[in-house]
Amino acid sequence: MGKFVITEVKSGIKFNLKASNGEIIASSEVYTSEAACLKGIESVRKNAVDAKLEDQTVENFEKVTNPKFEVYADKAGEYRFRLKARNGEIIATGESYKTKPSCLKGIESIRKNAPDAEVVKQ
Repeated sequence: MGKFVITEVKSGIKFNLKASNGEIIASSEVYTSEAACLKGIESVRKNAVDAKLEDQTVENFEKVTNPKFEVYADKAGEYRFRLKARNGEIIATGESYKTKPSCLKGIESIRKNAPDAEVVKQ
Protein backbone atom coordinates (compact mmCIF):
# COMPACT_ATOMS: atom_id res chain seq x y z
CA MET A 1 0.00 0.00 0.00
CA GLY A 2 1.18 3.52 -0.74
CA LYS A 3 1.74 6.31 1.73
CA PHE A 4 1.82 10.08 1.89
CA VAL A 5 5.08 11.16 3.52
CA ILE A 6 5.01 14.66 5.02
CA THR A 7 8.39 16.38 5.36
CA GLU A 8 9.52 19.80 6.48
CA VAL A 9 11.64 21.77 4.03
CA LYS A 10 13.34 25.16 4.41
CA SER A 11 10.35 27.11 3.15
CA GLY A 12 7.50 25.05 4.70
CA ILE A 13 6.01 21.59 4.54
CA LYS A 14 5.27 19.24 1.63
CA PHE A 15 4.25 15.67 0.86
CA ASN A 16 5.36 12.90 -1.44
CA LEU A 17 3.06 10.06 -2.37
CA LYS A 18 5.11 6.87 -2.38
CA ALA A 19 4.13 3.54 -3.94
CA SER A 20 4.40 0.33 -1.92
CA ASN A 21 7.92 -0.16 -3.35
CA GLY A 22 9.03 3.19 -1.88
CA GLU A 23 9.22 5.02 -5.20
CA ILE A 24 7.92 8.60 -5.24
CA ILE A 25 4.98 8.78 -7.64
CA ALA A 26 3.81 12.33 -6.91
CA SER A 27 4.95 15.42 -5.01
CA SER A 28 3.13 18.47 -3.72
CA GLU A 29 3.88 22.15 -3.65
CA VAL A 30 5.37 23.59 -0.45
CA TYR A 31 2.66 24.56 2.03
CA THR A 32 2.96 27.08 4.86
CA SER A 33 1.36 24.81 7.48
CA GLU A 34 0.76 21.15 8.24
CA ALA A 35 -3.00 21.78 8.14
CA ALA A 36 -2.72 23.12 4.58
CA CYS A 37 -0.57 20.14 3.61
CA LEU A 38 -3.17 17.72 5.00
CA LYS A 39 -5.86 19.52 2.98
CA GLY A 40 -3.68 19.02 -0.10
CA ILE A 41 -3.47 15.29 0.62
CA GLU A 42 -7.26 15.09 0.96
CA SER A 43 -7.61 16.93 -2.34
CA VAL A 44 -5.33 14.41 -4.07
CA ARG A 45 -7.32 11.52 -2.56
CA LYS A 46 -10.60 13.02 -3.72
CA ASN A 47 -9.55 14.15 -7.18
CA ALA A 48 -7.16 11.42 -8.37
CA VAL A 49 -9.80 8.73 -8.78
CA ASP A 50 -12.21 10.79 -10.92
CA ALA A 51 -9.65 12.87 -12.78
CA LYS A 52 -9.84 12.71 -16.55
CA LEU A 53 -6.74 12.45 -18.72
CA GLU A 54 -5.61 15.32 -20.97
CA ASP A 55 -2.76 14.17 -23.20
CA GLN A 56 -1.00 17.36 -24.26
CA THR A 57 1.65 15.38 -26.15
CA VAL A 58 -0.64 14.76 -29.12
CA GLU A 59 -1.49 17.30 -31.78
CA ASN A 60 -4.91 18.98 -31.40
CA PHE A 61 -5.42 17.31 -28.01
CA GLU A 62 -8.88 17.49 -26.47
CA LYS A 63 -9.11 19.82 -23.48
CA VAL A 64 -10.98 18.23 -20.60
CA THR A 65 -12.50 19.75 -17.48
CA ASN A 66 -10.94 19.58 -14.03
CA PRO A 67 -10.14 17.51 -12.12
CA LYS A 68 -7.63 16.13 -14.58
CA PHE A 69 -4.20 14.68 -15.09
CA GLU A 70 -2.29 16.67 -17.69
CA VAL A 71 0.38 14.66 -19.51
CA TYR A 72 3.01 16.79 -21.24
CA ALA A 73 6.57 16.71 -22.57
CA ASP A 74 9.16 18.78 -20.69
CA LYS A 75 12.06 20.72 -22.21
CA ALA A 76 14.24 17.58 -22.16
CA GLY A 77 11.62 15.68 -24.16
CA GLU A 78 10.61 13.48 -21.22
CA TYR A 79 7.04 12.87 -20.10
CA ARG A 80 5.52 14.39 -16.97
CA PHE A 81 2.10 14.81 -15.44
CA ARG A 82 0.37 17.17 -13.07
CA LEU A 83 -2.89 16.62 -11.22
CA LYS A 84 -5.24 19.58 -11.18
CA ALA A 85 -8.11 19.90 -8.72
CA ARG A 86 -11.63 21.01 -9.67
CA ASN A 87 -10.60 24.66 -9.15
CA GLY A 88 -7.66 24.31 -11.59
CA GLU A 89 -4.95 24.38 -8.90
CA ILE A 90 -2.04 21.96 -9.38
CA ILE A 91 -2.17 19.63 -6.36
CA ALA A 92 0.48 17.08 -7.34
CA THR A 93 3.20 16.61 -9.95
CA GLY A 94 5.06 13.57 -11.17
CA GLU A 95 8.69 12.80 -11.82
CA SER A 96 9.97 12.73 -15.41
CA TYR A 97 9.57 9.53 -17.41
CA LYS A 98 11.46 8.47 -20.53
CA THR A 99 8.34 6.99 -22.17
CA LYS A 100 4.66 7.93 -22.22
CA PRO A 101 3.51 4.43 -21.17
CA SER A 102 5.67 4.75 -18.03
CA CYS A 103 4.14 8.15 -17.30
CA LEU A 104 0.62 6.70 -17.69
CA LYS A 105 1.56 3.88 -15.30
CA GLY A 106 2.57 6.54 -12.77
CA ILE A 107 -0.89 8.09 -13.06
CA GLU A 108 -2.55 4.71 -12.59
CA SER A 109 -0.38 4.13 -9.53
CA ILE A 110 -1.68 7.38 -8.02
CA ARG A 111 -5.29 6.38 -8.75
CA LYS A 112 -4.65 3.06 -7.02
CA ASN A 113 -2.55 4.24 -4.06
CA ALA A 114 -3.88 7.68 -3.10
CA PRO A 115 -7.36 6.84 -1.75
CA ASP A 116 -6.18 4.50 1.03
CA ALA A 117 -2.59 5.66 1.53
CA GLU A 118 -1.60 6.23 5.14
CA VAL A 119 -0.14 9.60 6.16
CA VAL A 120 3.23 9.57 7.92
CA LYS A 121 5.46 12.43 9.09
CA GLN A 122 9.21 12.31 8.67
